[in-house]
Amino acid sequence: MSVPGDCEKISPTISKVGNKWTVLTILILSEGPKRYNQMRREIESISQRMLTVTLRGLERDGLVSRRVIADRNPVAVEYSLTELGRTLIPTLFALCHWSASNTDLIEQNQRRFDGIEDDGDGGTSSSPQLETDA
Repeated sequence: MSVPGDCEKISPTISKVGNKWTVLTILILSEGPKRYNQMRREIESISQRMLTVTLRGLERDGLVSRRVIADRNPVAVEYSLTELGRTLIPTLFALCHWSASNTDLIEQNQRRFDGIEDDGDGGTSSSPQLETDA
């Protein structure tokens, strides 16, 4: 199986789309347009600066649109996914589903791996031993 496209060219896009804040922001906006503070409440662990940077980057890439509602006092700003941004929803939901289904197994593998220590000469000593395919 080969990577579709030029790796060097697609790497920045994959890096941006795969960023946890991008994923969470797009999934929150998949429910419909949201105001900034509403998104901030829904993505509890995101800082104000990071949400601003994420939204600006997504707007620059054409994945999110920003609408100023001037007839309100104070002026309101609403964010929504563009047509291009909406194309990511199925892929990101699949990624979240895969993550939720495999988190326990990944954590188990990490604990097993972290139990292995380098013995200094390129070999490993561990407790417990990992099984290998022979």
